[in-house]
Amino acid sequence: MRKVILMAVMAASMATAACNTVAGAGRDVESAGEAVTSTAEDAKN
Repeated sequence: MRKVILMAVMAASMATAACNTVAGAGRDVESAGEAVTSTAEDAKN
């Protein structure tokens, strides 16, 4: 029974870490997109 609980806790912690990584990558991509948009707007003017 302890092994099952340990495995469940480990799986939950791994899933949480993966969600944080994906969210961080999404923020990085968003900020890069904003930089490109800003540069394009400056080039138009």
